[in-house]
Amino acid sequence: MSECREVIGEDDAGSRCTSPARVDAVVFDLGNVLIPFNPRWLFRKLLQDEASIDRFFEETGFDAWNTAMDAGRRFADGIAAHSRRFPHYRALFEAFFARWHETVGEPIAESVEVLRVLQKGGIRTYALTNFSAETYPLAQARFPFLADFDGAVVSGHEGVIKPDPAIYQRLVERYSIVPARAVFIDDKLENVEAARRLGFNTIHFGDPALVRPALRALGLPV
Repeated sequence: MSECREVIGEDDAGSRCTSPARVDAVVFDLGNVLIPFNPRWLFRKLLQDEASIDRFFEETGFDAWNTAMDAGRRFADGIAAHSRRFPHYRALFEAFFARWHETVGEPIAESVEVLRVLQKGGIRTYALTNFSAETYPLAQARFPFLADFDGAVVSGHEGVIKPDPAIYQRLVERYSIVPARAVFIDDKLENVEAARRLGFNTIHFGDPALVRPALRALGLPV
């Protein structure tokens, strides 16, 4: 069996094959791989149209602000700081935390099924996720399958986020993962590329239906 480092997405697909290696671990990103996430679902209830949401995001640097929470900042601190800069948006910052459950949808069924099949087949599974330490427990309560991983590395607990190599290294060291014998699945290309540089087999998640064939190509029992 050959080791193929695959990158699969909506617009790209390819593989590079090197020396034989048996894959015995699969590492999943969570957001938009297993759990749909879109802040717009909440803000469509609070702002009048898409243009208003775009303006709010651009004016406040919303994505960077949210990323800071994924990297370990407390929501109370982030809300307070941004509310001082943008007082007219304070209610929206507060709502993003208080109504976080409205930014996530039902699990991506095909992905969860692949996760379960891997686990039943004796393959070790892990989560490596950019997730706030304060909202991750909410996700755990809502999505019971998160308890079934062999381990998880959550950026909000670590104070470092993907694609920083340090967070991948913590996963590798904490759970004795050999990158050449593991597959990393993520919807963001920069995260996939960082994992590939560290020696992981990779799948760039786009179409859920393409994940199972990619794993089969690596010899996994799915």
